Amino acid sequence: SPPLLRLFPGRLSAFPLFLLALLLGFASLLWLQLSCSGEGPSPGGQHRGPHRLALLVPFRERFEELLAFVPYMHRFLSKKRIRHHIFILNQVDHFRFNRASLINVGFLESGNDTDYIAMHDVDLLPLNEHLDYSFPEAGPFHVASPELHPLYHYKTYVGGILLLTKQHYELCNGMSNRFWGWGREDDEFYRRIKGAGLQVRRPSGITTGYETFQHLHDPAWRKRDQKRIAAQKQEQFKVDREGGLNNVRYRIESRTDLSVAGAPCTVLNILLDCDTNETPWCTFG
Repeated sequence: SPPLLRLFPGRLSAFPLFLLALLLGFASLLWLQLSCSGEGPSPGGQHRGPHRLALLVPFRERFEELLAFVPYMHRFLSKKRIRHHIFILNQVDHFRFNRASLINVGFLESGNDTDYIAMHDVDLLPLNEHLDYSFPEAGPFHVASPELHPLYHYKTYVGGILLLTKQHYELCNGMSNRFWGWGREDDEFYRRIKGAGLQVRRPSGITTGYETFQHLHDPAWRKRDQKRIAAQKQEQFKVDREGGLNNVRYRIESRTDLSVAGAPCTVLNILLDCDTNETPWCTFG
């Protein structure tokens, strides 16, 4: 008789067999859920360790990039045995895009079951499997470093993909909420990192240079909002010493768990708020 049946004495009736089938089915579904969510043991029986990454992806209307990003990053991180949860931070208000505020919201909404974050652009895919996404205990780790990013090569650049422990992000008071439109928020965040006494670390031993990442952005089709309005021209070079996690203003319109080509993620539809007396450049009006 099959080995499993030897566990049961005597002859089995239909009802115990039915219960056994239910138990086996439940166990199979549980294993499938864990393996798809990046929670179960990795291939080869090894566990991924105690840390869990919140992948924070600021987003607005780039659905074709999202369809490529979520399954790619889920496979990439699962292969590297990184426990993770992907959060799509979808700005649905009528203000200009605010990447920094969205990351602040993602941090606050990511829950206590994650202990570090990746600030990750949706149009940047890692191609080199040796890139490190593990827990950055020693300090902020800039995955998309200047010598590897296909576009930005200045030494203080910390955009694209940056890993931080949640403790270190709180130490910086998150990112400034004053940057509406494209650019400059990561340059200001570099100053926050240095002001908090933290040292930015970067990859070593990566030999693929500017071919390390695939950049999905088409500047002809997706024009960036680079307009500088009124006092924004002067404000963009200042350090915001008061604002950040402590004063981000938002409302979650909806929170949806979904699967993209078998890869799980959570979409947060976020309504940011703007004080037009403080930052009148949050609108085009």
